[in-house]
Amino acid sequence: MKRLALLLTLFASFTAFAQGDAEAGKAKSATCAACHGADGNSVIPANPSLAGQHEKYLLKQLKEFKLGMTTGGEQGRNNAVMAGMVAALSEQDMADLAAYYASQTAKPGTTPESSIEIGRELYMAGDQERGIAACIACHGPRGNGTALSGFPKISGQSADYMKAQLMAFRDGQRNNDLNGMMRIVAQKLSDKEIEAISNYVGGLH
Repeated sequence: MKRLALLLTLFASFTAFAQGDAEAGKAKSATCAACHGADGNSVIPANPSLAGQHEKYLLKQLKEFKLGMTTGGEQGRNNAVMAGMVAALSEQDMADLAAYYASQTAKPGTTPESSIEIGRELYMAGDQERGIAACIACHGPRGNGTALSGFPKISGQSADYMKAQLMAFRDGQRNNDLNGMMRIVAQKLSDKEIEAISNYVGGLH
C-alpha cells in the first residue's frame, strides 16, 4: 500500500511538472512570432497557424522536431528551421509554448468555390474504390480534430501549408504520422486532389 501511495505521488508530481503554463509560454513565444504570428495566427501562407491547435499535438510536434534534430532526421520530424528553434528548448519550455498557443483563438479561413466539389467529396466520403479514408473520420466535420487521440485541427490552415504537408506525406519526406495513416492516404491522392483538399479545409469552421 505504501509503495502504491509513493507511485501515485510520483505520478502526480510528474504530471504537475509536465503541464504547460500558458503565461510562461507567451513570454517564451517572442521568437516564434516572426513565422507563426504574435497570437499564433500566421500571416505567412507557408507557415502553419498554431492558435487553437490541440496542446497535446503541439507538444508532440515540438518534441519530434527536436528528435529530428538530434538524430539527423532519422527519427521524428526533420525541418532545418524548426531544428534551430527547438535546439535550446527544455521539456517545460515546449509544454509552456504548447499551452500558450492552444489557448489562443484561431482566425477562420476561407474555401475557394473551385475547390468545394472535389475537396468536400474527399473530405466527407473519401474514395472507397481506391481505399482512401474520409478525412472527416479523424479530423471531424469542422476540421477540429480530436485532442485525446492526437489528430490535429486543420480548419483555417492555409492552403500552401496544407499542400506542402500532404505532398511531404505522399513523398515520404514526413513520416511522423500515427501508424502511417497520413502516408497511406496521401500516396493515393493526385496533385489535383491534394490541391482541392488543401483549399477546402481552410474554410471549415
